Amino acid sequence: GQGASWRVLSAVPPDSATGVPIEAILLLPPDSFDAKDGAAFCAKKKPSKCQLGLVVVPHGGPHSCTPTSWVGSYAYLARETGCAVLHVNYRGSIGFGAPDLNSLPGKVGDQDVRDMVFATELALELESSDAPEGAEGKAAGGKKLLDRDRVAVVGGSHGGFLGGHLVGQRPDLFKCAALRNPVTNLPAMCSVSDIPDWCTVEALGLGHYDFKGFSPCPPEALPHMFAKSPVAHIDKVCAPTLLALGEKDRRVPCSQGVEYYHLLKARGVPARLLMYPEDSHPIDKPASEADQWVNIAAWINQHLK
Repeated sequence: GQGASWRVLSAVPPDSATGVPIEAILLLPPDSFDAKDGAAFCAKKKPSKCQLGLVVVPHGGPHSCTPTSWVGSYAYLARETGCAVLHVNYRGSIGFGAPDLNSLPGKVGDQDVRDMVFATELALELESSDAPEGAEGKAAGGKKLLDRDRVAVVGGSHGGFLGGHLVGQRPDLFKCAALRNPVTNLPAMCSVSDIPDWCTVEALGLGHYDFKGFSPCPPEALPHMFAKSPVAHIDKVCAPTLLALGEKDRRVPCSQGVEYYHLLKARGVPARLLMYPEDSHPIDKPASEADQWVNIAAWINQHLK
């Protein structure tokens, strides 16, 4: 059969102060195109030609990036769900210059969310003829490559933070989520994380944290932190959401995800909670890593129909 194929999407966000484009890597699953006429083919979904679903992936950090290299977990998701995977390097990612890197602190839950939506819409506008190099028999065009009614978000840590924001701020677009050790409530996390400066700097901006000491978060900062948290949008969430949590996580304590799970259940939103007693932030013990990704793939297959 045909192997996976990929391409890099690049565009300048409309509100960019630097004119530097953000980049996103679009991975198409193996055997996703008909060799004869090039039409998109969801072999995992049904035996007829159709548009591909899309799994949007914000990376963690937020000051890291997703390179054009092999990421086994997401290659597995593409293969197992038949969906395309979109890795987004939003503003604040490393590798795009200091001005863009430093533009994000103080604007999390806003600028990075807008960049994620911008990249998602960019991908959703692709036609079958825009398929990546290596996709055999590309169609003549005119038909969208991806199905905007089947879009999921999967992310961990700050990627989980963004996943919670996306299903809360854009429930019309994101229909399913899987969040791995997500940040969901900044005020509740700022004094118990092993990196308390992260909460203050990312929520309030550069220069707001005293690195020479340790103090409780000032009361006047708490409303700003809450407003930038996914829980601020919980009443708008309707996407079925899976949470995978490492019980020994000191970076993002598992209470963040547990609270979010209970908030979803209290509002009648389909939710599932996976707890890994011996795992920390990465959830990377071999049995735990395999279990979470098998369950994430099953969750996407169940809810992106």
